[in-house]
Amino acid sequence: MTVASNIKQTLASLKGVESTLRIYSVQSRNEEEKKVYKKELQTVESVIKDIEDRLKTVEFEEPQYKGK
Repeated sequence: MTVASNIKQTLASLKGVESTLRIYSVQSRNEEEKKVYKKELQTVESVIKDIEDRLKTVEFEEPQYKGK
């Protein structure tokens, strides 16, 4: 498995986590839980952005990985 493939797989997993956190934050009735879910959602969104930036760098430096 290539570095780009690993990055894409990690990104897909994180987007799944992001989705789950969104659902939990909306469905929760406890305000404290909602705050925790939203805080962690912001953390995951930040990590996703960093990984997307890293993927762009890898694809730029190694064009053979682009679009695969």
